[in-house]
Amino acid sequence: MTSLRLSLRAAQSQGIARNFFVSQPAWYPNVSCCRFFATAKSRGPSESTNPLSDAKSKPKATTTLRRSASESLPIRANPTPTRGVIQPVFTLATAERYILSRLRTLPELPARAQALHESWWIPKWGEEGKEGEVFVFSNGSIVCWGLGETDAKRFATEVIDHAKGIEVARLAEPETEELEFVVDPIEQTRLQGDLIILGQTPPLNEEDLLPKNLPPTAFPQETLLARYAFSQALSRSTALSVMEVSLDKYLTSMALLPHTLAQTGKPGMGRTQLIKKLGELMKFRQLLNLNRENFSEVPDFYWAEPRLEGYFNSLSNALEVKARTASVNDKITYAAEAQSMLRQLLTESSTHSMELIIIALIAVEVVIALIRDGPELWQMLVGEEEEKKPAHA
Repeated sequence: MTSLRLSLRAAQSQGIARNFFVSQPAWYPNVSCCRFFATAKSRGPSESTNPLSDAKSKPKATTTLRRSASESLPIRANPTPTRGVIQPVFTLATAERYILSRLRTLPELPARAQALHESWWIPKWGEEGKEGEVFVFSNGSIVCWGLGETDAKRFATEVIDHAKGIEVARLAEPETEELEFVVDPIEQTRLQGDLIILGQTPPLNEEDLLPKNLPPTAFPQETLLARYAFSQALSRSTALSVMEVSLDKYLTSMALLPHTLAQTGKPGMGRTQLIKKLGELMKFRQLLNLNRENFSEVPDFYWAEPRLEGYFNSLSNALEVKARTASVNDKITYAAEAQSMLRQLLTESSTHSMELIIIALIAVEVVIALIRDGPELWQMLVGEEEEKKPAHA
């Protein structure tokens, strides 16, 4: 066991965090592979870490969750009779937003699927004997408990794709994140390192938060709202990852503007195109701060339940949602200021052009007036001079 812990810590210290895992020894049946917080779709070898490639690699966020992964090693390495098998919590985002009401009459969903606060809850889904639990959130994310990537994508294909109009702004590439959890009825429900432990939970202050006549569930009913709280935090992190990737692509598309301005003295972009880019920035900020499902506020649901709020905040803090939100806001602010300056330059350029046009029009009008009225004016001037000569004589 000592060698196992040393190998894990050595791997962490070397920064091997994306797909690193420890093979499960035969003499430790409950030691699961140590999965760190995964991001997005895996890439091929040709586009992974090639320093000569022009392709922009996906950002690797160094979160508190990654740094504290070693805290879960005592749970992973010391199985107990009451502790279940370590299973995945897989999050998949396929769109910027879901219209959850479109799931209400979908025949592909099990009969006991129902709305649960700000999500659509499927108590059991998957192959018989291997069922998991699914939460669908309006921010475009699906959180699957006890189901891996294959099952999560199958759910998206068989359910989400069949619900017409549910997806708003479908993503070109789905975003994924993964954690792990274990059920242990003698432990307290909590987040330990990178492992969620589902165990004992205190009684609710408001009993009506739980649906009446709960259907059979894949996991203990006592921890349903705890799973919901963890799921909502995970879904927010995944939705934020979608925005981070989109914003990085946007900033990359605008990266050459300062260089063009420095070399040519011109923005290199038309007024209409620049206004469209500013509109995209406003859309980013609206999605980040102004929507009901934003990233900076704790949902009202948790106000009366401090323990559930603790579950939500513990995972949100571990994923550094607030810090990442602030970072995205800073990037948007900088990009908006830069583009406002470019827009001002375009306005000044347009004003200068208008001034030249006005001067040219005035000059043309003077020339036309001279051509049209020039002979008459000349005759008038010459006639006056001839009339004055005899008088002097």
